[in-house]
Amino acid sequence: MIEDQILKIGIQDKQVLEIINSIDRQKFVSEEYAQAANAEGLLPIGHGQTISQPFIVAFMTDNLKMDTSHKVLEIGTGSGYQSAVLASLSHHVHTIEVIDELAKKASLRLEKFGYNNVTVHIADGYNGLPDEAPFDRIIVTAASEEVPETLIGQLSEGGIMILPIGKQFEIQYLWLIKKEMDGTIIREKILPVRFLPIVRK
Repeated sequence: MIEDQILKIGIQDKQVLEIINSIDRQKFVSEEYAQAANAEGLLPIGHGQTISQPFIVAFMTDNLKMDTSHKVLEIGTGSGYQSAVLASLSHHVHTIEVIDELAKKASLRLEKFGYNNVTVHIADGYNGLPDEAPFDRIIVTAASEEVPETLIGQLSEGGIMILPIGKQFEIQYLWLIKKEMDGTIIREKILPVRFLPIVRK
């Protein structure tokens, strides 16, 4: 079902599609939302947060152009669903969640399902993880009003970052940030979206 929905909207990377289709989204939501988990839509995960719709997860993942050598930083662990997708495509994922309970639940869930190449950190994701930088790929799953320069600084040469930018209740866009091998930063606005704002400590 999910694969059919995503194909209709133009995600073409077969590996991304296979992984999205192989991960049971029901395992990343509470029992009351399990029946709706494989439909295209946002679902609550507690603490005012949501799990992104499969298309957005697939679209953002597709644009990162990952391979199994990459070290990835994810800002906004949430339920761990996006983390599981990233882990299936990369060498290691460092994921940051500011809400303690969500981070602990996601960590247990990812461990239970065998995602041993994911490390969950409880911290303010806006600051990234300077001790683990640089990262080949960075994905931010909550909106800020501007691109955090700290995160650009933690992106490796040749690296890619994708994130939503804009105020809540106003038009937001996904931005693709690329750091060239000479350090030049290229920014591209690619898709209108709606995300919850990034939570800060």
